[in-house]
Order: sequence, then structure tokens, then C-alpha cells
Amino acid sequence: VQLVESGGGLVQIGDSLRLSCQASGSTFSNYAMAWFRQAPGEERDFVAAINWSGLSTHYADSVKGRFTISRDNTKNTVTLQMNSLKVEDTGVYYCVADKNANGRTYYVVSERWSCWGQGTQVTVSA
Repeated sequence: VQLVESGGGLVQIGDSLRLSCQASGSTFSNYAMAWFRQAPGEERDFVAAINWSGLSTHYADSVKGRFTISRDNTKNTVTLQMNSLKVEDTGVYYCVADKNANGRTYYVVSERWSCWGQGTQVTVSA
């Protein structure tokens, strides 16, 4: 599956931002989806994941209560709503997909996700 992210930008502390990921090329509902992010000089970190049906979601502790992941299997899209943004949320956000992803132990390991988008930059300024 091919993934294209959009919606990144420059915002201030406390602002909101909505990232979208458009999937194509395969049956979208066969895939679990997730978002990872990478700050300059850092490893890629898990942000949030959602299973194929959208009924199960998982979040990194650092974003729990502020970010919401959702999907629309009729439009082949996954969305990350980010509220109360902090400077430490700055980074390149990647949309990822995998047919075999199942459960938090799997979700948080970047190497287990087979499909990656090109990323979209999110910058939160003080």
C-alpha cells in the first residue's frame, strides 16, 4: 500500500493540528495503521496505532489524552488529531501500515511496519 501524509505545519504551543494519510494500491481495511514521529537526531518513536476496524487504538504515554487516531475505511484515510501541542511534539510524522500488526507489543516497534509514507513536518514553537 502507498501512503501519502498531509497536514503538517508550524504552530504554537497549545495549538491543534490534524494530520491525514491517504492510502492507495491495496485493500485498506486489511491493514493496521499507525503514526510514528522522528525528532532531529532521535530515533523514530511510536505515537498511535489503530487496528483494521478502527475499534482498537493505542497511544504513546506522551500523547495520551491529547492525540486521537481514527480511520475511514470508505475513504482509505487515517487521521491524527493533535491537540494541546507541545514543543516536544516537533518532528517528522510518518504514516505506516502493515497487514500483520496486532497488539501494542507489535505496534511500538518501527521495524515491524512494512509500509511507510514520506513524512510530514510538524513544528511547535514556543
